[in-house]
Amino acid sequence: MKTTGQYGTRADMALSLWVKLARAASVFSRATDEDIRSYGLTQPQFGVLETLGHLGPMLTGELCRKRLVSGGNVTVVLDNLEKIGLVERVVNPKDRRAITVRLSSKGKRLFEKIFPKHAEFVTSVASVLSEEEQVQLANLLKKLGLGIQDKLK
Repeated sequence: MKTTGQYGTRADMALSLWVKLARAASVFSRATDEDIRSYGLTQPQFGVLETLGHLGPMLTGELCRKRLVSGGNVTVVLDNLEKIGLVERVVNPKDRRAITVRLSSKGKRLFEKIFPKHAEFVTSVASVLSEEEQVQLANLLKKLGLGIQDKLK
């Protein structure tokens, strides 16, 4: 976005940042979504497999927090992953409200097969930036996200 001077230098700079960030995130997301679809999964399904594959079994509520999604969204994704045999739900006999979600053996095998390929793809996409630039950008994005989160509290 070209600055117009209409809103002031600081506002134009912030608006330009927002547009560039949104466009880059959109393009990056489209590229990774295509890769994920090549494995026969949706992005939310892949996200659940990735979370469980790296962090292990967890309560449904914890999975929601890790994925930054609502319980309703996770329920639908888990239902679909359970139907195809990739995850299992285990009810705590002492508290039936506490449901632990874990990868099934089929889910573990799939995760171990596809995640290294996906990581390689993401590495390729990110390689337009040097390793130093990737570290800088990651740090800046973390600072931006945490700063915005603090302002929203």
